[in-house]
Formats: sequence, C-alpha cells, structure tokens
Amino acid sequence: MKKKPLILVTNDDGITAPGIRTLISVMSEIGDVVVVAPDSPQSAMGHAITINSTLHVEEIKVEDDNRSEFACSGTPADCVKLAVNELLKRKPDLCVSGINHGSNSSINVIYSGTMSAALEAGIEGVPAIGFSLLDYKWGANFEPTKSYVKKIALNVLENGLPNGVVLNVNFPRLNKKEIKGIKVCRQAKAYWKEEFDKRTNPMGKDYYWLTGKFVNEDHGEDTDEWALANNYISIVPVQFDLTAHHAIQQLNTWTLNEES
Repeated sequence: MKKKPLILVTNDDGITAPGIRTLISVMSEIGDVVVVAPDSPQSAMGHAITINSTLHVEEIKVEDDNRSEFACSGTPADCVKLAVNELLKRKPDLCVSGINHGSNSSINVIYSGTMSAALEAGIEGVPAIGFSLLDYKWGANFEPTKSYVKKIALNVLENGLPNGVVLNVNFPRLNKKEIKGIKVCRQAKAYWKEEFDKRTNPMGKDYYWLTGKFVNEDHGEDTDEWALANNYISIVPVQFDLTAHHAIQQLNTWTLNEES
C-alpha cells in the first residue's frame, strides 16, 4: 500500500479559526495531518520569529479524532520551524497554510503571516502553499474553496514545485457556481496608501490607529488582482530569494571600488 503523504497544516489566525479547520478537513482526505499553529491570532506578523523570549507548545484536542495538534505561543514562521525541526518525526511532504480570513494578494504577501509560514516551509525544503479567502469575517463561508484546495494540493504532491518557489493562492468571495476557474498570475503592482488616525487617551498621551486604502495602479490582465476581480482563483508562484537580479548589471557600473 502506498504510504500516505505527511501534511503539515498551519496558519496565522490561530489554531481554532474556521479557515484552518476547513483546511484540516480537506487535507485529512489526502494524507496524514499534523497541525502546528499559533495559540492566538498572529495576522500581519510577516516573517517575524521569536528570539527574545521562550516558545511554548501544547498538544491539544480541538476535534474528536486521533490527529496530533499543537498550539504554539509563537509566530506562524516559528510554528513551521518547530514542526520541521522538533515536533515531526520526518520532514513533511507538504505544508499548507491558511485558509486565511482575508486577502493575501498583491503587496499583502509581504505582510502576511499565512504566506510567511508557507515561505518558511519552502526555506526548509518543503513544498508549500498559502491559501486565503477574500473575506475577513470569522464566520466566512469556506465551503466553495474545498474542492479547489484539494485539487491544488494534489497537483503539488504529484508534480512538485521548482526549488525556492511556493504558491500564493487567493479565493474570491463567491459561491462555487460563480467561480470561473483558476488563473496562474503574477503579483499585481499595488500598494497601501497609509494614514494614521491620531488620538489622545484620557491621560493626555497621544496614540495612533493605522488606516489607509489599497491602491492598484496595475491594469494588466495577467495579475492576481485582475483574476480575483473577474471571479477567478489566483495562483501566484512566489520566491524567498529577494535578489533584484535585473539591477545587478546597473550597480556594477557604479564606482564602488575607486578610492574616495
């Protein structure tokens, strides 16, 4: 009998979030699942890791089955590091992160704890996928994502991924019959125009709330933002090598080695 794949499941919304419970149920149809996820929400943590305090991990039972689940006091990246290097008996065949409550398309990938967990798995040599649904509500409907999550995960297990590449998958907030299909895309060139709402507390001390709006100036029809706006699921292959290769030749024309 063919050995079942070992699948690590994590997220940034916390181990009890509905999104990760959906992902666990789908991955359980495919392989042996181990869950290592934050014990509380860690959204927008990016690739932060814990170095100035201790990490705590507790094995817990969230659902009535025999699955191993570990709640970690650290960040999503911490969860993956602990899982691969300490908690699992062997390297997982796949790591899936999410399903995030909210978008991780375009520039959001930089801030995302969900995607940082997937990227950390990639750094560890584990094929990885981050899944997100464009609905921030705790009670979001994840049902339409299930068949697509399974299909994408099975394709990664069967075909593998290029070295240093993980997948960023975003789902539009639609019923299944409204979804047109899947588009493999590039990341849209968009950004957040930040503003800070300055207030004063009763003690007279100033404080700030971060606000702002999302600005998409990319009109290409090959981007994740276009796909999602047009009722497609977007898949963007992303990498953790941040080298701007196109800039190397230009920088080599600078007089960097000449004496001042």
